[in-house]
Amino acid sequence: MMSVLGFLAVVMPMLVSCGVDLDAISSVSTDEKSSLTGKDTSNQVLETDSGVLEREVNLPISTSVGNPDRNAYFGDLHVHTEYSFDAYAFGSLATPRDAYRYALGEAIPHPSGFSIQLDRPLDFYAVTDHAMFLGVAREAADTSSVLSREPISDPMHDMNVPENRGVLSLLARSQAFGQFAPAMVQLITDGEIDTEMVMDITRSAWEDSVDAADEAYRPGEFTTFPAYEYTSSTTTRGNLHRNVIFKRSDKLPAVPFSRLNSRSPEGLWDWMDQLRDQGMESLAIPHNSNGSNGQMFKLVDWAENPVDVRYSDQRLRNEPLVEVTQIKGTSETHPLLSDNDEWAGFEIMDYRVASKLPSEANGSYVRQALRVGLELASKGAGNPYKFGLIGSTDTHVGGGALREEKFFSKAGLMDGTAESRGSVPASFVIGTAAKWLVPDLVKEVDGKAYMAANVFEYWGASGVAAVWAEDNTRESIYEAFRRKETFATSGPRIRMRFFAGLDYSPDLVNDPMAVSKAYAGGVAMGGDLEGDPAATPAFLVWAMADDSSAPLQRLQVIKGWEQGGKTHEQIFDVACAGGAKVDPSTHRCPDNGAEVYAEDCSLKEGTGAAELKVLWEDPQFDVNQEAFYYSRALEDPSCRWSTWDALRAGAAPRSDLPRTIQERAWSSPIWYRSPDGKSKTPEA
Repeated sequence: MMSVLGFLAVVMPMLVSCGVDLDAISSVSTDEKSSLTGKDTSNQVLETDSGVLEREVNLPISTSVGNPDRNAYFGDLHVHTEYSFDAYAFGSLATPRDAYRYALGEAIPHPSGFSIQLDRPLDFYAVTDHAMFLGVAREAADTSSVLSREPISDPMHDMNVPENRGVLSLLARSQAFGQFAPAMVQLITDGEIDTEMVMDITRSAWEDSVDAADEAYRPGEFTTFPAYEYTSSTTTRGNLHRNVIFKRSDKLPAVPFSRLNSRSPEGLWDWMDQLRDQGMESLAIPHNSNGSNGQMFKLVDWAENPVDVRYSDQRLRNEPLVEVTQIKGTSETHPLLSDNDEWAGFEIMDYRVASKLPSEANGSYVRQALRVGLELASKGAGNPYKFGLIGSTDTHVGGGALREEKFFSKAGLMDGTAESRGSVPASFVIGTAAKWLVPDLVKEVDGKAYMAANVFEYWGASGVAAVWAEDNTRESIYEAFRRKETFATSGPRIRMRFFAGLDYSPDLVNDPMAVSKAYAGGVAMGGDLEGDPAATPAFLVWAMADDSSAPLQRLQVIKGWEQGGKTHEQIFDVACAGGAKVDPSTHRCPDNGAEVYAEDCSLKEGTGAAELKVLWEDPQFDVNQEAFYYSRALEDPSCRWSTWDALRAGAAPRSDLPRTIQERAWSSPIWYRSPDGKSKTPEA
């Protein structure tokens, strides 16, 4: 009972007034255009630090021989530790070093008291703590620090010492979380706190995070990147967050650029361009566009001017990738935007990040953005949305679950139990009390009360970033990011290949040298295929199942194209499990008879495939249409995490949540450039 009472105490104010992570703190007041400094729409609270962190690094050198056909490497580029203000408030004590140990397969403690561990190591990893007040919450809680002597720090004192980590601490955590950051911004704005002291804390935390990345880096075996998260948002709480990944660690900014320097992502890109001129290469990866309320993929820039070639060039130069799936929802597409896609409703989180406000679908999803990019390019504005795809977790406890049956969500003490994340019913006493005290946090389903209404229950056990690279090194993996030879999965380690060429042999699909020939005679995912009036492209589409997950059910190609100033999309099944044939009229595979047994979540044997591979031609191809194509692999259905929670608790799964899902993987697109279009469309 106490765990639920504590949960009520903490989530009521956090969800109603603050939200459930730093995204909420990003919205310091109702009208940010005047609440911070009143200067301009970028809301600069602090001048950008131009200092450079030059480090003598003696990193090991890979002794492995690179594979010219490239290997699949799996990782996570969105990980928070105790240096992030929200993670610390949620009880996380995971350090960056703990996070890297987790990625290497070691067990680390969860804030709720149990151990978490991957079933197998990852290949690359980046700790991406929030730049805004990086390390400051941890410092304020440390009663031996200078910052702790400031009155603003009093509620933070000893927050995460063992005796203060019980349920009775949750209300205090809620209050501290909701008040500390806005109050700190006000003190900085009013000149009532030593700004340099605060920035010194951030510098120290940043240097330690970089040191941890270098210490964990094992070229040829395990790759790490210096990285952080930039947390911007609109005045209406639309999420505009990005993770910034640096290629090297020997020369870096002394302080990461945050929303305190500018609320405009264009300010971030300007800073990244300036760093690049100084020899510091980086890229930014937007995430949770699903919670942007239509603001992530717009037709206008920050100042509401129409997108032009300059904007497109700068955005694409700095943001070649987008995070298409993570714990807080999948952003590929939405049923309202893709009504001809039966699989569009996968792990949809329909709310603005850290809010119960609905998020506008238009302008918030990746497939639509790919289409908008074609439209902009056709009008001579360039294509700012020509990005590759990755997944990641956004864990706030140092590591993500990745498997449905082992899901522990992301927010530490907030959602570390099945009851707190709304997958099993609250007790009768607590459910009844909650309906009177905090009705917004209770949802009645089948006569039972569930907590976390419209929040945690819509999160998912996702996702994974994957690349094709010659070697497991910073240089090789980063170059894969740059050329967009990347793919995303919802958790399983499905491997995907996707190539296009104009001269592929019909027997390429069964050729033992298929990959080498596909590279030599065409382009891989992330590339441009230059059209020829006399040729029709062929696509080598290939997916290999994760042998510890469900088998593959179908392999698809998603096409988007522009015609007459308008864009369209079409879903094609291209390979079916069991050797079944695609219906040429519906472009769909027949039902393969896959089943999930409710009593134990086991799968029916004999369905699905370990591998699906095909050389495919677009039956609707028009040589003069600009288009993009990407592939999607779907597993057979398997139990969702909420069903696993209910099964372990001996409860019936919630009837308003999917009992099963189809785990999946997405390749980055290939863009077809028509012979006419490539001569008249400016390069972005």
